Amino acid sequence: MPPVQFHLAKTDPETYSISDFENDKKTVWDGVTNAQAVQSIRRMNPGDKVFLYHSMGESAIVGLARVDSAPRPDPNNPKSAVVDLTFLRRLDPPTTLHDVKASGLFAEFALVRQSRLSTMPCPEEFVDWVRARYPKIKF
Repeated sequence: MPPVQFHLAKTDPETYSISDFENDKKTVWDGVTNAQAVQSIRRMNPGDKVFLYHSMGESAIVGLARVDSAPRPDPNNPKSAVVDLTFLRRLDPPTTLHDVKASGLFAEFALVRQSRLSTMPCPEEFVDWVRARYPKIKF
């Protein structure tokens, strides 16, 4: 089994929020059309972790999910891919994009460089930095 990787997936909270996900417990992560973001989904493996990020206003990491399926073609878009995600927990307080940028550590991370990219792998240094922000949470 490959080592657990971390990813970040953005959602507009008016479309699908952390509260929606917490209530649903599971969701199919779909609707991604950007080719680079689709490639990120295709690289996900069962057991990987996903930071859920609210875009459009809040701009913050608000939760943590687990990938529970292998990537598969999106039945609504043959150029896209989907995975099943399971809600794990909220991250409170959220880690804002301002926090990430203010750290000065992640200028090369797609979250900072490509603001419109919806799904991306997370560098290990970023995961370690987020873990340090939530010392009581086991990732």
